Amino acid sequence: MAQREEWGTRVGFILAAVGSAIGLGNIWRFPYMAYENGGGAFLIPYFFAMLTAGIPIIILEFGLGHKHRGSAPLTFAKVSKNWEWIGWWQTFVAFVISVYYVAVIGWALNYVFLAFGQGWGENPGDFFFGSFLQLTDSPMKFGGIRWPIFATTLAVWVINWAVLFSGVKKGIEKANKIFMPVLFVLILIMIGRAVTLPNAADGLQWLFRPDFSAIMDYKVWTAAYGQIFFTLSVAFAIMITYSSYLPSRSDINNNGFITVFVNCGFSMLAGIMVFGVLGYMAAQQGVGVDEVVGSGVGLAFATIPKAINLLPASTLFGVLFFLALFCAGLSSMISISEACCSALMDKYGWSRKFTTSAYAIVGGLISIVFVTRGGLLVLDIVDHFINNFGIVFTGLVEVIVLAWLFKTDTIRQHVNKLSDFTIGSWWLFCLKVITPIVLGYMAIMNLIGDIKEAYGGYPGSALALYGWGVVIGIVVLSFILQATKTASVETK
Repeated sequence: MAQREEWGTRVGFILAAVGSAIGLGNIWRFPYMAYENGGGAFLIPYFFAMLTAGIPIIILEFGLGHKHRGSAPLTFAKVSKNWEWIGWWQTFVAFVISVYYVAVIGWALNYVFLAFGQGWGENPGDFFFGSFLQLTDSPMKFGGIRWPIFATTLAVWVINWAVLFSGVKKGIEKANKIFMPVLFVLILIMIGRAVTLPNAADGLQWLFRPDFSAIMDYKVWTAAYGQIFFTLSVAFAIMITYSSYLPSRSDINNNGFITVFVNCGFSMLAGIMVFGVLGYMAAQQGVGVDEVVGSGVGLAFATIPKAINLLPASTLFGVLFFLALFCAGLSSMISISEACCSALMDKYGWSRKFTTSAYAIVGGLISIVFVTRGGLLVLDIVDHFINNFGIVFTGLVEVIVLAWLFKTDTIRQHVNKLSDFTIGSWWLFCLKVITPIVLGYMAIMNLIGDIKEAYGGYPGSALALYGWGVVIGIVVLSFILQATKTASVETK
């Protein structure tokens, strides 16, 4: 087997790992989660979740990838020949995310150009769902392709392909050395402007005002763990793959802590930026911040553009915001795609050039679904099911299998031998007890919730096709690929 590629520098690996962890959710999900779950008090369960779930799982996946030198399927196959399917499950989750995530990045790129003239008009919400997406009334009605979105989505695929085609050192590492500094500079510039706006402090008060009664609500703790889990790119093959490219002498523990702290720090910065702008916007409209706050695509493509219209130097702020959104999304897209391509190269021995080209073509064709007029509705269903059942359940299976059925202490010994500081029994306790309990609760409650009530009020046929069908399909395909014998997978 050909020698595995490696990162050129430690900084390159950390920037790539941080680039994977920092994505669209840091900008549009964390601020709303904090606001909705106790404000400043939410930071207590959030940081507790970071210490007991985020850091332990990151170190586990970094250690696994580095020790076994493989993509997720190859790594799990080396741990046990019967566990390769877990790695494929994670890889298929990553693939599904890549084919719809790319469309959202395409939206952001469209909005970079729209920002030059506030092309979203006086009512950005109506523009986004109407003129821009031209949304149909059902996920079963595609309604034709939106060509402006198709063009930018194609551009994202081409950039993604070019980076992956160039390899780990010359492609992924070099790209993240550009994207990550640019992203942080953009966010810092926007924060500097946001916090100096009139009434920005009102918005920050809504964000950080502590409601300590929320700490007694188990749902707040579950939300904190969910935010940490989703934002760190764990349990969908990425961190195992990225760490497999590390040199033999690498400070795993330090890398894990840095990745988690930088990711969570970025979320805090994004929250300050978003709520500073919302405070100003609320004052300009004479309403409370609670009447303008939102989450998800509505915050990014409707609320923020409406706020931008009210800002001095609105064109500059609009371009900076959507350029930051584009960079955050693209760095994550690259990592998701690399996890999938690496798995195929390990399994079948294909060359990087062939694999990345085939991946871009197949993924690009499937993503056409999400650039149609019904694309957002399909995306909403797929995203809900892949997050709540794909990522959560595969994460639960991963920690149970590795913490209880595998001698996880061998990973601890491996990373401690290489690192400036060591991890102790707290790490094992978190993986064996705390994380499985929280993830298990989340998985069960998600399942009960979707059985009791149809998600989003969508028709059953759409949920069966785009939701349950996708989730069940990736599990079945995972076992099929495990059963496919190749010379590439070596167990030991």
